[in-house]
Amino acid sequence: MKVLRSVHPLYLLAFAIVLGTIFCAVMAPWISPYNPTEVNTEEILEWSSYKHWLGTDALGRDILSRMIYGARTSVVFATVAACCTMLVGLILGMIGGYYGGRIDQGIQALVSLFQGLPGMSFMIAIAAVLPENDARLIIAVTITSWTGFSRIVRSEVIHLRNENYIIGIKSLGAGNSYILRRYILPNIFPLIVVLLTLRIGTSLLSASALSYLGLGVAPPIADWGVMISDARTYFRSYPLMILAPGMAITLFCMSINLIGDFLREHLQLSNAGERKML
Repeated sequence: MKVLRSVHPLYLLAFAIVLGTIFCAVMAPWISPYNPTEVNTEEILEWSSYKHWLGTDALGRDILSRMIYGARTSVVFATVAACCTMLVGLILGMIGGYYGGRIDQGIQALVSLFQGLPGMSFMIAIAAVLPENDARLIIAVTITSWTGFSRIVRSEVIHLRNENYIIGIKSLGAGNSYILRRYILPNIFPLIVVLLTLRIGTSLLSASALSYLGLGVAPPIADWGVMISDARTYFRSYPLMILAPGMAITLFCMSINLIGDFLREHLQLSNAGERKML
C-alpha cells in the first residue's frame, strides 16, 4: 500500500486503463455480449440502450462487442509491430555502435535514407504494395519505424563500449559476442523497456491509420481503426460510432506514454546503480 501511495494517481490511472484493455483483449470471447461480426438488419444504427450499451453500427453489429474484440486486434498488432521494430533497431544499433567503422557508416547511411523519407507516406506505400495479409501491417510499421530506435541504442552502446570495465574485459580476451550479450545488453535493457513501451502507443496509431485507409486489418474483423473508417458516413447522426473507438485509441496511447514516463523515471535510477556497481 505504501508503494501505491507514492505513485502519482495519473500513473495508477494509466496502469488501470492499460490493464483493463489487456483484460478485454484476453477475455473477449467470454465478456463480449454479442458476436462482433454478426449482422442484424433489424437493429441497424440503434442508439444506446439496455440491450446495446453503445448502440449498433450500419450493419446492426453491437458496437460494444466490436470494441472489446477490437482491443484484442489493435493491441496485439501494435505490440507485435513494436517488438519487431525494437528487434531490428536493437540489432542494427548494437552492431553499429559497438563495431563502429565502415559497418557503422553503412548502417547510419541506411538510417539517414529511411529517415529522409516522409514516414506516413512511405508506410502507406509499403502497405499498398505488400500482399493482403495480417503481416502487411506489421511489416509496414516496422520498416518505417526502426531508425529512431536504432540511433538511440547506438548512442548508448558507443558510450558503454568506452567504459573502463569493457576495455578491461576486452584486454582479458573476451569475445565481442560475449561482451555484447553479457555486458552491453543488460546495461541498455532498461532503455529498451522504456522505448518499447512508448513504441506500442505509436504503433497503435500507425496501425489504426492503415486500417482506416483500408490497408491494415480487413473487415469484418473488429479493429478500432476499421470501426472509425466504417463510421465516416454516419458520425454526424450517430457520433458514438466514431467516438467510442476514437476515445479508446486516445486513452490507450496516452496511458502507454504515461507508463513509459513512469518506467523511465524509475529504471534510470536502477540503471545508474548498475553502472556504479560495475
